[in-house]
Amino acid sequence: MTIEAHIRELDSRHDKLDDLIEMESKRPGSDTLQLASLKKQKLKLKEQIESLRRGD
Repeated sequence: MTIEAHIRELDSRHDKLDDLIEMESKRPGSDTLQLASLKKQKLKLKEQIESLRRGD
């Protein structure tokens, strides 16, 4: 897999997590622990994407 393809895959996963976070936050009685976990996953993906783009 090329770096560009890997970045696209990570971007896709990042976008899906963003959608899940939005859905969970709008849900009545949303689970704050679940939201925190999703946000951490999203941040890790963002860091991976930025690292690949920088060439680290």
